[in-house]
Amino acid sequence: MRIAMRLRPVMLAAMLAAGSVVAAAPVAAQSVASAADMTAASGFIETLSDKAFGVLRDSSLTKQAKLGQFRTMLRDNFALEDIGNRLIRRYRSQITPAQYAAYKAVFPEFVTNVYAARLFDYADAKVKVVRTLPRGTRGDVDVYTRISTGAGNPIDAIWAVRKSDAGKWQVTNLTVSGVNVALTQEADFSAYIAKNGFDPFVEFLRGANTRNGLGKAQ
Repeated sequence: MRIAMRLRPVMLAAMLAAGSVVAAAPVAAQSVASAADMTAASGFIETLSDKAFGVLRDSSLTKQAKLGQFRTMLRDNFALEDIGNRLIRRYRSQITPAQYAAYKAVFPEFVTNVYAARLFDYADAKVKVVRTLPRGTRGDVDVYTRISTGAGNPIDAIWAVRKSDAGKWQVTNLTVSGVNVALTQEADFSAYIAKNGFDPFVEFLRGANTRNGLGKAQ
């Protein structure tokens, strides 16, 4: 069963990984993003993409070293816990605390492994910020970008970002060529769980991590 594989490779490049998989994180403050926030959000996306693809282009690093650093960047800059919660929200009330803990243990590694591995072929991608707009009343900012991969037409992507309670900007959602990545990934997860059950779903994620050489005993 394919999970997280329906997005085209060029769309994965737009995600830096990711995250393919993204969701909104809860925040205490309820306010529209300011001009300063939008400038900061734009800089966050520019810096993140430059650093991430810079690592993949670094000829002094081995492939494993590149992927390791890239995974770390994804974990540090994407709201993975909130993303994971969003993707199983239909089943959250139906699963036990033990099942939830098992899912949380394998999900972050699954996400970063899947997208980091596929983005390796797009090291030459370039991300250009086109504009930024405030979204909603939670301080969210939509950062509109154009991504050139060196193959075909540029890709338009909208990065939804939000400042965490600790004051750190994080990616919370992404829309690529009009496709909402969070909704797509949630549908994939839900379809697998509905057909196979939650425990087999967690085992699928764990097995994928092991096959990528980074699985840990859970």
